[in-house]
Amino acid sequence: MAVELRKGQKVSLEKKGASLGEILINLNWSQPVKKGFFGPKPQPIDLDLGCLFELQDGTKGCVQALGNAFGSLTNPPYIALDGDDRTGNAAGGENMRVNGAMVPQIKRILVYTFIYEGAANWREANGVVTVRCPGSEDIIVRMDEYGSSQGMCAIALLENAGGGTLSVEKIVQFFDNHVPMDHAFGWGLRWAAGRK
Repeated sequence: MAVELRKGQKVSLEKKGASLGEILINLNWSQPVKKGFFGPKPQPIDLDLGCLFELQDGTKGCVQALGNAFGSLTNPPYIALDGDDRTGNAAGGENMRVNGAMVPQIKRILVYTFIYEGAANWREANGVVTVRCPGSEDIIVRMDEYGSSQGMCAIALLENAGGGTLSVEKIVQFFDNHVPMDHAFGWGLRWAAGRK
């Protein structure tokens, strides 16, 4: 079973036992398809999954492949990115994990994706984020607002809901880059150009 969120809808992860267990945040997307035999070959899209995090002690930062900020499950921020799918062809997409036992230390997580390479064609990318947690129904967030030519999308906000659990809210809001997204959600980080 799965729950597909509408924009602005918020649900809480179900806790079975002492903690949530490992939370998996998966991003999957499609590559653009060539139209017609003589049509131009479409430029592949490289989406990167990442997040902004804020811990209860006030520590803030980001987890993403850009800048090799892959995070850690066993040390702060208790969030880790598995790797970087440069093609969109990996069956598993890109995965980020959250240590459910450390959720009481986490205040909020803003899950985002940005187009590292390729045109900002969100319709053809057809991105889908799935949040999986033991004991909870899968939570599906579709990036289903296609009008934007901006290269970054804030997808979902996970917030500490007390009692060692997290709420998940669908955001799907587009930005030019990290800086306006940071400002919109009040993170206050200092940003510099990065490479991977």
